[in-house]
Amino acid sequence: MTSLRLRCSSLLLAGLLGLPSVAAALDRTQLLDEANLLLLPRARPLPAVELVDQHGEAYRTDALDGRWHLMFVGFTFCPDICPTTLSELRRLLAGLPAPIREQIQVTLVSVDPRRDSPERLQTYLGYYRAGFEGVTGELAELKRLTQALGLPFTPADDATGDYSVAHSANVALVDPAGRLVGHLRAPLAIDALQTILPEVIED
Repeated sequence: MTSLRLRCSSLLLAGLLGLPSVAAALDRTQLLDEANLLLLPRARPLPAVELVDQHGEAYRTDALDGRWHLMFVGFTFCPDICPTTLSELRRLLAGLPAPIREQIQVTLVSVDPRRDSPERLQTYLGYYRAGFEGVTGELAELKRLTQALGLPFTPADDATGDYSVAHSANVALVDPAGRLVGHLRAPLAIDALQTILPEVIED
């Protein structure tokens, strides 16, 4: 009887000791839900893709600079989704602690290479005054990258005149090793993201 009581007491104590970790896991899950942030069960390496940045310099996804990247697919002639998302990303960064903010690079992947030259990307992103980066390139390379990022787009059937490009409104979260780790799903929940992103990055 005594040994049974001891075992029961040990089980009860173990359960009580485990409660904080369970509560922490539940809190984290709730925060992720509130932030509309989906983390993948396992990080996915990006393929080696060759593009060009807003300075006209070569950009390779297998040579990322060791920072976290928020990668967004769009184009500079986009009338609504792109300017709204970039403005929200600027607000998101502005509300993060400086040590966290300095670890993050926002990158616009333009899927309209016909109109979005490096010069145009540089001018367009300069409006936001937030250090955003822009890249573009051949459609085949762009498709490889956007598929790996889980951010699909559909090129215009007729790339003449005032055409549009259908694309995802989500933002990919890429770690310093160049791996996709999750998505900030639209609409962006800025306040909740400012709470959970530092935890994700520090972990």
